[in-house]
Amino acid sequence: MPIIDDIDKRILAILQEDGRISNLDLSDKVGLSPSPCLRRLRNLEKDGLIDRYVAVLDQTKAGFPVSVFISVKLEKQLDTMLAEFENTVRLFPEVLECYLMTGSQDYHLRVVATDLAAYERFLKTKLTRLENIASIESSFALQQVKYTNKLPLL
Repeated sequence: MPIIDDIDKRILAILQEDGRISNLDLSDKVGLSPSPCLRRLRNLEKDGLIDRYVAVLDQTKAGFPVSVFISVKLEKQLDTMLAEFENTVRLFPEVLECYLMTGSQDYHLRVVATDLAAYERFLKTKLTRLENIASIESSFALQQVKYTNKLPLL
């Protein structure tokens, strides 16, 4: 794991707020001249601390107001069956997140849909058709209280 100092942390914190900030403005905010700032930025990218740059969309305005959290229990937890489930779920664009879990459920998924009918189609035509599923439990989000993708670096 790369070692990052306080300046690197400030660079990363600022980029989490504004990934399109110019190097000149970034260097000004962290107190470096542009060349060393850009060098640090390139090292953070090379070391994999910066995975990618993206635009964060408003889920509802983009037409996906329904958020569903799904718990999936598999019949067996063999490595091959876990890999098969994971590889298939990665192909479903409705699944934004998927986590292998400890506890009574094997996976937790976050799924978005345009409406309840779209979620029902996803469930019936995709998720329930996977092999090795013992149970599926869906919970619908009523309101998003907090969402962030910013790590608490500072």
